[in-house]
Amino acid sequence: MKIHEYQAKEIFQANGIITPQSVVVTTPDEAQRVAEDLDKPVAIKSQVLVGGRGKAGGIKFAKNPKMAYEITEELLGMQIHGETVEKVLVEEMLDIQDELYISVAVDRSLKKPLIMASMSGGVDIEKVALKTPEKIVKYYLNPLEQFLPFQAREIARKMGVQTSLISQVGAMIWKLHQVFSNFDANIAEINPLVLTDNGLIAADAKLDIDDDSLYRHPDLTQLRTEPLDEFAYVKLEGDIAVIGNGAGLTLAGMDMLKLYGGKPATFLDIGGGASKENIARALNLVISNSNVKVVFLNVLGGITRADDVANGVITVLKNSERDVPLVIRLTGTNEEEGQRILQKAGVSFETSMENAAKKAVEICDSLK
Repeated sequence: MKIHEYQAKEIFQANGIITPQSVVVTTPDEAQRVAEDLDKPVAIKSQVLVGGRGKAGGIKFAKNPKMAYEITEELLGMQIHGETVEKVLVEEMLDIQDELYISVAVDRSLKKPLIMASMSGGVDIEKVALKTPEKIVKYYLNPLEQFLPFQAREIARKMGVQTSLISQVGAMIWKLHQVFSNFDANIAEINPLVLTDNGLIAADAKLDIDDDSLYRHPDLTQLRTEPLDEFAYVKLEGDIAVIGNGAGLTLAGMDMLKLYGGKPATFLDIGGGASKENIARALNLVISNSNVKVVFLNVLGGITRADDVANGVITVLKNSERDVPLVIRLTGTNEEEGQRILQKAGVSFETSMENAAKKAVEICDSLK
């Protein structure tokens, strides 16, 4: 379960992690009043459940309350990677001396918690890992043993933190791990953790809680803003969106694209038994990604009915604001009816995954 930054900061604050003064608002008037109360320049931060909001223009800075009003008016209602901004966080601007990065996450390949820490905070940690991996400290934990404060201080020392700050940084790492552990998180992250005259402050906060643990945290279910039937969705760097009904089939479709020279832009598993409304929502989600040039819909109907898929496709094609080529592989339950619906609407389809993947790559190449 993903939660918004302001919600993560409330949890962090309650667990001893200092965060900036901030208030979440839903109108420009509220933003102006908060800026007046803070009586200092503020950051206006869109509250969305997707990454890359800064690069997308979702974080701006206001020197005075009037600017806070104008920026909030600009941000509310804008689309960031397919999600509409409905609220913003008005937050005091900090006098930053240095920026660090710390996170605790589950390494599924090794089945262990992993702490990552770096003196290079405030930027995409993926870029740091790619260009200068030596700047990232990785510390694996034994899930059967208690993580102790002296171990957190050792991580701070390995980061290269100056001696006078080792205890402070170590304490912050230890507290972040406590949040990660106590809330059954998949990831708890602070980027950046900033050094100011007032000490270390979590300028940003990310917390993703394991859905399967929510029965242990009934008080957190009220924080859920995602639909309960949220798709298994991963955004990638390619230009062909891949949608399938089942994780294995979706991965197979991605592999097939790679075989023919294509690059997947998404992994989106609609699951079994998806309705035409879910199909339409999945298509709209990937189409909203500006990097997507072609959509490859790979459906082998079992519980999912081919006619529901076809009707969902037709709904999107009628109402979509973007005209993105769609390649459909459609077989399985009610396939004749589904194919008839597509033919009637003038939409082509394939029954072979190989042919559909090859066609998607050819169309994408022709658009470059």
